[in-house]
Amino acid sequence: MDAEVEGEGQSHEPVLLKEIVDFLRPERGGIFVDCTLGLGGHAEAILKASPNARLIGIDRDSEALAIAQKRLAIFDNRFQAVHANFKEISQILGQLETANVQGVLADLGVSSLQLDNRDRGFSFATEAPLDMRMDRSQGETAADLVNNLTGRELADLIFEYGEERGARRIARAIERARARAPITTTKQLAELVVRALHVPGRWRIHPATRTFQALRIAVNQELRAVEAFLPEAVTALAPGGRLAIISFHSLEDRIAKRSFLRESGRCDCPAEIRGLAMASQRFAQDGLESRGEGYGSSRTSGETACPACGAQRRVHLLTRKPIRPSDAEIARNPRSRSALLRVCEKL
Repeated sequence: MDAEVEGEGQSHEPVLLKEIVDFLRPERGGIFVDCTLGLGGHAEAILKASPNARLIGIDRDSEALAIAQKRLAIFDNRFQAVHANFKEISQILGQLETANVQGVLADLGVSSLQLDNRDRGFSFATEAPLDMRMDRSQGETAADLVNNLTGRELADLIFEYGEERGARRIARAIERARARAPITTTKQLAELVVRALHVPGRWRIHPATRTFQALRIAVNQELRAVEAFLPEAVTALAPGGRLAIISFHSLEDRIAKRSFLRESGRCDCPAEIRGLAMASQRFAQDGLESRGEGYGSSRTSGETACPACGAQRRVHLLTRKPIRPSDAEIARNPRSRSALLRVCEKL
């Protein structure tokens, strides 16, 4: 959520900018990867911090990428833009023949460009096509899901990704409405949700917020992408390199927290499952050692700590609890209020 959207004259701050620069330490130089480049606010601060810092900026939104490229052109060959999904970080770095980067950043929020551009369909504040794709060159739209999923599939989607307790009522209302005519705009859907939930008066948070969040996550397969991305990002880091993740809701933060714990050698498997997996591993190791093929009992960086979930000690955590924006930042930039930052360092 950053930079300035052309034609609107409205300034948008990168979220937790000072904290990101402090943790990633770009003044030391090296290669950094901004995996959700957006409009380039975080990237600009990283590149300004040192003439020895280089940055690869990845974004699946070609419109945002074009704006960021223009903004960061002053850094010449210290900046390189890539149009791709951040979950493809391993392939991207391989193609660029780049390894052992000093810092990786992923800001998982929807960018200001996407929120404020009424044609993108991310917001219910104005009438717009029900799209929500971050990459408009591919994939199903939110309208496709709303009009084609079964009522049960819609209810499950809205409940799982939106944590919406009224998911079944909303799904039934969608089924009734689309039987008369397809649901194609943001206003149509938002008004339908309000009626389905029977929420009177004024609201602090719009009743359609969770439904729109659920559809956006499903359209862009956001949670799957985060799960695939995090271990790959750790692999890309050099020893001492740091990974910073900014999430904006509990589903993303939960994935980041669990991934960071696994990467630090801890797991959240049930005790009985972990016990069975460890017993199986010990049995296999005893067999190897009896043939003179054992590898010893001490565990070091990178060795599997839990065979059940694959936990292994590759990082140590720099943030035991997520860092939140200050009151001053929230006052300047209300969109930052739900941001959560977690950071780890490669061993």
